[in-house]
Amino acid sequence: MRISDMIEDFIKQLFTEDEEYIEIQRNDLAEQFNCVPSQINYVISTRFKPSQGYYVESKRGGGGCIRIKKVNITKSNYLMHIITSIEDTITNQEVDIFISNFLSYGIISELEAKLLKVATSDNILAISQPERDKLRARIFKNMLLNLV
Repeated sequence: MRISDMIEDFIKQLFTEDEEYIEIQRNDLAEQFNCVPSQINYVISTRFKPSQGYYVESKRGGGGCIRIKKVNITKSNYLMHIITSIEDTITNQEVDIFISNFLSYGIISELEAKLLKVATSDNILAISQPERDKLRARIFKNMLLNLV
């Protein structure tokens, strides 16, 4: 398991059902995982985004306090937010990240994930770039709309 994965899992375990938010000290967390504070920033900025159901507030000074709020949203709202955030093009790797997040949040089933992956894979979309990423975005958005 990579250090980024371990930090993400640790932060997610800090959440309980009763808490609206958690506060962590960047330097303390970096010391605990024997890494630089910028590694903590990287994990938070890439894995705790609004599109993943989190809002992050960062306070400077005093070791860098970070407040992370988990937003409880419905499946429909979550998928609509994702659909509107996807631009005109999307790469296969970006689709894989979305699908992985959907699975980890229980938004889609394993079968739905497989269908999304197959329909948007480079093997199926055997056309040249940038048309491939444009078509992939249209297919992915349309399939997500049908899941709403």
